[in-house]
Amino acid sequence: MMKVVKFGGSSLASAEQFKKVADIIHADESRRYVVPSAPGKRFPDDTKVTDMLYLCYEQAENGKNFDKQLNDIKERYDEIINGLNLDLSLESEFETIKNQFNAKAGKDYAASRGEYLNGIIMANYLGYEFFDAAEGIFFFEEGNFDAENTNRVLSEKLSSIEKAVIPGFYGSMPQGIIKTFSRGGSDVTGSIVAKAVKADVYENWTDVSGFLVADPRIVKNPAAIDTITYKELRELSYMGAGVLHEDAIFPVRKEGIPINIRNTNAPKDPGTMIVESTCHSPLYIVTGIAGKKGFVSINIEKDMMNAEIGFGRKVLQVFEENGISFEHMPSGIDTMTIFVHQDEFVAKEQKVLAQIHRAVAPDTIELESDLALIAVVGRAMKNNSGVAGNIFTALAKAKINIKMIDQGSSELNIIIGVRNKYFEDAINAIYGVFVTQK
Repeated sequence: MMKVVKFGGSSLASAEQFKKVADIIHADESRRYVVPSAPGKRFPDDTKVTDMLYLCYEQAENGKNFDKQLNDIKERYDEIINGLNLDLSLESEFETIKNQFNAKAGKDYAASRGEYLNGIIMANYLGYEFFDAAEGIFFFEEGNFDAENTNRVLSEKLSSIEKAVIPGFYGSMPQGIIKTFSRGGSDVTGSIVAKAVKADVYENWTDVSGFLVADPRIVKNPAAIDTITYKELRELSYMGAGVLHEDAIFPVRKEGIPINIRNTNAPKDPGTMIVESTCHSPLYIVTGIAGKKGFVSINIEKDMMNAEIGFGRKVLQVFEENGISFEHMPSGIDTMTIFVHQDEFVAKEQKVLAQIHRAVAPDTIELESDLALIAVVGRAMKNNSGVAGNIFTALAKAKINIKMIDQGSSELNIIIGVRNKYFEDAINAIYGVFVTQK
């Protein structure tokens, strides 16, 4: 058995948290490869080290003195080092960082140092070897991730290291230029490492005991999900469910490696298992409910629309030419509705409408703003009748008007559109009919 374990920023925010992490790692000999994030918040009003680094580099970039900001960051790490009673100094590393900031090494370099420094501390504390992610995780010159080269080099280099700490969030482009993933990218690093070493399990440790059926900020004490498939997770992540960076799914999915979401502060909790497929029966028909606010619907009507070859392509081309991606596109015989992000659309709305008129000569175009989309996801939905009907009934009882409903061909998810102001009430109503009333 071999495990790759990734720990989030909240799990490594202080010396006390480091001690919890070390206990977790030492409790299982198979936890051989560790991927740390940068220190997160120690308390609600605290600042994450990554944000401190961004602000510090901004000072450097603007030609201002950044000694105080850099010293504040150093103090955060010294606090951890002293709290762990380590014989370790980061003086030379901070001297290098200062020189690189003065040389305008870039925002990606600045942000990556949070994980880099935390990785050095973690390796020293555990007695593991430190492996710089820049030497094994690669990006092409244009900034896209180089999966093939990364897997080849990382597999080769880590095969000769029994136990290693690999900092998350970053890698390198040609000429050694540091490049980061998007925020939360340490999840992706962990997944890449798990694939490279052919791990049996990828454990992702955070501050929650796995995925919940709904957002606890909306639904009070939502039920936990014990097992979820990659496909279900992808749908929920896309619609705003947090906990795991959505790009972290792909490397391990191709290898059939399960992900186990665990809680650093409650290590005995089993968490959520994310798997390729399972015969494990879910507790509820619905696996999860997630959504986002801030959409606009563009409803296009034209008699005999269905007979016009290329109608849909011409409409979508207008959005493409204006750099606007669409989210959903329910349609009827003479109607076609496009859902897009409101903040992307507003500045270009009149230009888009004019181009649609020129492209397909519709009878009418109607806009409706301030809409929310809610995804109801579950692998058990296709084997249970009346799911959509139950959603309709629940929302009708809550006096919420449905603006759109769209079911995927796989019957894995149903997307519902409602007005922004009913978003929270709609999620509670749907949760109530599938979970609370079970």
